[in-house]
Amino acid sequence: MNTVLWIIAILLAAAFAAAGAMKTTQPREKLVAAGMAWAGDWPAGAVKAIGAAEVLGGIGLVLPAALGVAPVLTAWAALGLALTMVGAAAVHARRKEYPGIAVNLVLLVLAAAVAWGRFGPQAF
Repeated sequence: MNTVLWIIAILLAAAFAAAGAMKTTQPREKLVAAGMAWAGDWPAGAVKAIGAAEVLGGIGLVLPAALGVAPVLTAWAALGLALTMVGAAAVHARRKEYPGIAVNLVLLVLAAAVAWGRFGPQAF
């Protein structure tokens, strides 16, 4: 089970770090043109803040446990990313972007599984 949680955490970290990096480095207009239409509804600073939270969450999924420094932060990062996906699904639902909700739900379930495992039976 520990190996499965590590694999999920690493995959989630890569996905969130990549998505967050794109949000923090690209102008809002470019994100909208690339298919993230929701970004047009939010101030540029909010989009950058969401991106920064995703990057930090991705780092938090792996680095604390890998270094053995405050490894409980891994579980908290997973919980934070799961809550981020709840918010993202709500935004997509409001905009009637149903395929986006499916992606959010998959990421939510994976992040929740890591949080459950790291807070519970596979805690560090």
